[in-house]
Amino acid sequence: MRFSAIVFMPPTTLIEAVDLFCGAGGLTCGLSKTKRINVLCGIDIDPNCEFPYISNNKSRFLLKQIEDVTVEEVLSCYSDKKPKLLAGCAPCQTFSHYYNPQINFEDSRWKLLSEFSRLVSGILPEFVTMENVPNLRKHDVFHKFVDTLRETGYFLWYDVVDCSSYGLPQRRRRLVLLASKYGDISLLSPEDTHSERTNVEEAIGNLEPLVAGEASVSDPLHRSRNLTALNLRRIRHTTEGGGWREWPSHLILRCHKKEHGKTFGSVYGRMKWLSPSPTITTQFFGLGNGRFGHPDQDRAISLREGAILQGFPNDYQFVPPNTSPVFKHVGRLIGNAVPVRLGEVIGMSFIQHLQRHQKTDLKKQNDK
Repeated sequence: MRFSAIVFMPPTTLIEAVDLFCGAGGLTCGLSKTKRINVLCGIDIDPNCEFPYISNNKSRFLLKQIEDVTVEEVLSCYSDKKPKLLAGCAPCQTFSHYYNPQINFEDSRWKLLSEFSRLVSGILPEFVTMENVPNLRKHDVFHKFVDTLRETGYFLWYDVVDCSSYGLPQRRRRLVLLASKYGDISLLSPEDTHSERTNVEEAIGNLEPLVAGEASVSDPLHRSRNLTALNLRRIRHTTEGGGWREWPSHLILRCHKKEHGKTFGSVYGRMKWLSPSPTITTQFFGLGNGRFGHPDQDRAISLREGAILQGFPNDYQFVPPNTSPVFKHVGRLIGNAVPVRLGEVIGMSFIQHLQRHQKTDLKKQNDK
């Protein structure tokens, strides 16, 4: 008896994408995980993004500020053979109360969403997506963006999403917008994506133990920041899930003894193994910047642990080989990234929406 060889055909590309403000590639990585979206190019102004973006993703990288990016440049990235997706997840610190409780209306980053709107209006892609902090909804720049999309013929969905409900091991609430030229669209529910909640232990519990200031020999990104002798004593008095309120009085910072300082209970705290982590910020590697202490090791979490909690693959590279990562540079890349899992869910939502639209069109043709 003769057997025919089984040929496994790779899934065909359904959508081509360009990722504006691509950063280190969190959204690109997530969209690419769907196997049906081909991200052709990422654009960002930060030169630190170039290596991680190119080395981990099969995409071009354009180092350029958004104000100088032309409609023609972006259009040239697409092949014109597939529906286009334009993603624009602008840096969010301008709109975040964590970084900026007093909004600065002179901040040039307010203009980034308007520049994104300019490119959408010129390109008219079939699909658009945006991710940002929830606070953006309160500002005119967002509502003007939404109005422009509607006036240009897009169907819109936007809401604040709890990323932990989609299997990200992190409590992270993000404003997500999806837009389509084809019809009503929405983000898939956690049930539709077969998502299961996960926690810190499942994400980073098997990583090599470290002491403060140590780096893994096998993974240079798995390194933790050093601690002063005083902060080392402080974390040794902190239980899993606990914080500075557990410390002896002589270890408590003067500002935390004042009335206004008592409200910041998370700083210098440890994470809990069986819960999602707190929101990973650009300063997650610093013990005093939030509840970023390791659940049982006397240190803040490492750069690699922060990346994993953001959904990046365990081997995602952020700096070239034989290069020591700079905490503030890599921390910014990780903290600013669109969580990879959220990017994947966004991609799955567009794919299902497009397939539903194609089936409807086919049925209409068959009914004629």
